[in-house]
Amino acid sequence: MTDFPWYDSAWLSSYVRAKAWLARSHPARLAEFEARLAPLRTDPAFEVRSVPRVFDEDTLHRIRDTIRNLEPSQLNPHEARDFGRFIVHDHPTFTALQRGLVDLVSEQVGEQVEPSYNFLSLYSRTGVCGLHLDEPAAKWTLDVCVEQSIDWPIHFSQVVPWPEDSGYAGPDWQARIKRDAGLRFTSHRLSAGSGVAFSGSSQWHYRDPLPRAAGKGNFCNLLFFHFIPRGMADWVEPQRWPALLGLPDLAGITGSPDRTAASHVQR
Repeated sequence: MTDFPWYDSAWLSSYVRAKAWLARSHPARLAEFEARLAPLRTDPAFEVRSVPRVFDEDTLHRIRDTIRNLEPSQLNPHEARDFGRFIVHDHPTFTALQRGLVDLVSEQVGEQVEPSYNFLSLYSRTGVCGLHLDEPAAKWTLDVCVEQSIDWPIHFSQVVPWPEDSGYAGPDWQARIKRDAGLRFTSHRLSAGSGVAFSGSSQWHYRDPLPRAAGKGNFCNLLFFHFIPRGMADWVEPQRWPALLGLPDLAGITGSPDRTAASHVQR
């Protein structure tokens, strides 16, 4: 269950509820909880980093061969309607590549990281990615273009605090955020083999509908490699908070989010 209207907001809902419960039931523990989660917050000074060449041509060919050899049963269709894409989580080939990117991502984002999860995103001609923030299991993302038929910009805000209020009611909430000049949205274009490093849990981001050209079935194949601060794998999973804090009653507050990226954290 989520209290916010965007994709990937179940974690934030659990966080807000946990804070409210601690403030009522165990106020002396609230500061501890906040301190434990502090490494998941992003330095406001961070800016999106372009990575012109993530993979060489041989690696790109290997990735494309892997995609071509996927069985239909491996393609998850649950985002086909809303995003116009099929996805593949934690494929062994891509997981092996992700392990080799730890030093690169650590350098780009300015802290030591460890792999969280990854997924291949195969966008069709109906591709779109609505405005959202990711869960902290994707605090850091290296978004890599594998292949595309047309340029398709991704747009990022500056780093923002985690939104905790309910001021996102109404059908125009996305438009209001996009129009906010204070968020200083910037646009980035990727080419095959290039990438962009960003903090998805603290930067609003979106892609407008994939451009449609007459007579063309446009597409965009992307790999998303998600990373977390080293040592934070347990804390990105709300269902683990009761045991970590020694407060079993908290389980009734956090529960098990209906869709959590953290469920893919590599262990």
